[in-house]
Amino acid sequence: MKKIINQPENIIEEMLSGIVHSYPELVHRVADSRVIAKNTTNKQVGLISGGGSGHEPAHAGFVGDGMLSAAVLGDVFTSPTPDQIEIAIENADQGQGVLLIVKNYTGDILNFEMAKELAEMNGIATEIVVVDDDIAVEDSTYTAGKRGVAGTILVHKILGDAAGHGANLATLKELGDRIVAATKTIGVALKAATVPEVGKPGFTLSENEIEFGVGIHGEPGYRREKLQPSKDLAKELISKLLAAYEQKPKEIGVLVNGMGGTPLMEQFIFINDVLQLLTKEAIHVSFHKVGNYMTSIDMQGLSLTFIDLADHSWQKALSSPVSTISW
Repeated sequence: MKKIINQPENIIEEMLSGIVHSYPELVHRVADSRVIAKNTTNKQVGLISGGGSGHEPAHAGFVGDGMLSAAVLGDVFTSPTPDQIEIAIENADQGQGVLLIVKNYTGDILNFEMAKELAEMNGIATEIVVVDDDIAVEDSTYTAGKRGVAGTILVHKILGDAAGHGANLATLKELGDRIVAATKTIGVALKAATVPEVGKPGFTLSENEIEFGVGIHGEPGYRREKLQPSKDLAKELISKLLAAYEQKPKEIGVLVNGMGGTPLMEQFIFINDVLQLLTKEAIHVSFHKVGNYMTSIDMQGLSLTFIDLADHSWQKALSSPVSTISW
């Protein structure tokens, strides 16, 4: 294992310190916690997300005006504890309530729901939006039902815009559920991630082998095959995503997300193929974005997310300015 770290057991603390020292104008660390919060205070519904570390820049990189109020980090690929989530809720509450945006993994769901109960006992109105955008498999190692992956970032963005424009908690909850229903993601891995405290890859692929549908924690996908050209990978993922909609969307947003170990050169080649193929499908792409947003440490691979933009206001929300580290 080759990694630029000190002691594996200190990586979360040292990473948190690095984040706040690098961007003190945007975020700070809440005392005695693993919570990264925005510096500004706005009279609006607070938005919180989080989960296990190892998916950077998610979620601390999306804290700031226009997106999240705070993010709470757990150990690598491990949910944050309810008490840490409650600290984030208390910090984000400005008297308008707090919305929790949670990826669909068993540990995250249990701990965020417990924190929600604790917050409500303390008089803070709280709702949860569960993101389950991964269409690759129905059930996986960490969850019952579909997994929450890179589409979560688009949920942050649209809800952050709505919250900034004064939407109340009930409206944001309803909007969040609609965004999740319109968002579909699928990924492909070329090489597994290595968790620092484990010291070896989570699974093994041969030199010319890929896995379709792998999860962001290294969960199994739906098929292994020999490595293919970018255009063929794009065809496979596009066909799966379009088949997941009841009706073929006419206008979409596209997110190509690197898993942590894939060069931007390859991501740009891939989105070029995706956009050409969608033109042939007569699907209008009114928003697209490329880069590392929801990674799996150093996994080589990428994911493709579609969001149905039949609600045209979402395109405007996706394009609105924000003050965050990583959008």
